[in-house]
Amino acid sequence: MLKKLSFLVLLPLLFAFLSRFAGVSNQQAAIIGVFAISILGTLFFWDLRLGFLFVGSGVLFLIHSIDMEQFIQYASLDVIFFLVGMMIVVASMKDSGLFEWLVSAILKTRNLSGTKMFIVIMVLSAVFSGFTGEAASIVVIMAIILELCDLLEINPVPLIISSVLATNIGSAATLFGNPIGIIIALRGKLSFEDFLTHSLPISVFLLVITVCILSLWYRSYIKELSSKLKAKRAEILAKHSMRWDAEKQTSLIIFTVMLLIIAFHKRLEILLGLENNTLLIITPIVFAGFVIFLHRARAINYIENGVEWGSLLFFMFLFMQAGVIQSSGVAQFFAERLMHSTGGDDRLLCGVTIFSSGILSGVLDNTVVVASFVPVVKNLQMTHMTLRPLWWCLLFGACLGGNLTAIGSTANIIAVGMLERQRKIKLDFIEWLKIGTIVTLVTLIIAFVCIVYLSLVSSNKLNK
Repeated sequence: MLKKLSFLVLLPLLFAFLSRFAGVSNQQAAIIGVFAISILGTLFFWDLRLGFLFVGSGVLFLIHSIDMEQFIQYASLDVIFFLVGMMIVVASMKDSGLFEWLVSAILKTRNLSGTKMFIVIMVLSAVFSGFTGEAASIVVIMAIILELCDLLEINPVPLIISSVLATNIGSAATLFGNPIGIIIALRGKLSFEDFLTHSLPISVFLLVITVCILSLWYRSYIKELSSKLKAKRAEILAKHSMRWDAEKQTSLIIFTVMLLIIAFHKRLEILLGLENNTLLIITPIVFAGFVIFLHRARAINYIENGVEWGSLLFFMFLFMQAGVIQSSGVAQFFAERLMHSTGGDDRLLCGVTIFSSGILSGVLDNTVVVASFVPVVKNLQMTHMTLRPLWWCLLFGACLGGNLTAIGSTANIIAVGMLERQRKIKLDFIEWLKIGTIVTLVTLIIAFVCIVYLSLVSSNKLNK
């Protein structure tokens, strides 16, 4: 505890001093120090993260770095509203039993083996993450894995680690797979269609590579899974057998229509003469309203328990502090230094962005990393208009880097907490780090190559 407190005091002072030495003003150095305390406090004392952000934000008001009007502007309420709507809709889907029905259908697959089950869990984790968000996805998948492993009397840890790695990869596939996807889409002016054409193909490719790596890494575990599954499959089917009903059908229809509107939001906004991203933000809110009308008896439960209010408050105050970094000129200062040090080379800038955000996401929650990087990337793009690929580098760096350690993303933290709380199993962080390092490095390198290649293809088409 004393060691952490010492670092918490000394490191922000060091950052502020070095920044002042590099040429920033006293006000900017103070802002950097406050931001560093908020971030390091979040890292060292995760349970107290809101306290550090609340106090740090108060200090920014006291030193006249922000006023109330700017707070509302920087808090990214557009992102918050989107997430609130999505969480309510996903809560109703979970309550209807739709996810469990899908798993039941998969478990009825003929000739189901340990290898098939292992791959199905990973693919399911990635798909759920891409379409319902990583937090909602991992809660459902964890419940499935723990129950399955209890029936098979097998260690759940390898399956949980594999599931979380796939969840983080899948979360980069679509605009709403991860809160950072929403942030990047809105700040980088990217549409749902942009994600489908740029991030989805790369995510699918990375998932295939990761499945191959993990199948080799856990080959002895998969063999044990096969033998246990063969002996107890009938019992599992009896436990997970669920019927299709009207509530599941309604839930699926609501989600599908909402997804279609979000998918074509850019074209619909042009047709209706709406401001950019208006339909993207408001659609989940409207459909959450439909859910409340349809399930009024359970609506309060969806709002109170389905929405992660603590996480949303965390995002709001984090975004506010990141906004101060932008408006104070701190982000511009570092963007100019980064541009100068790389000589403005597009590929080098992409490499620095994806690998630095990836490594930092391994030790910080990736939302923190993205909120810190967004102001710098925005300033880089303003000074060098061909740097749109930087947004994809930031997306994949943060999502893939979250696989490095057990605290790299929200999904990781939820999974570790559920395992310890429900099964009293404390996960070995070194066990995670070994396979996490391999998967993270391999996927980051492949993602970097893919992004650079796609950007070259796009630039060549424009030149023609």
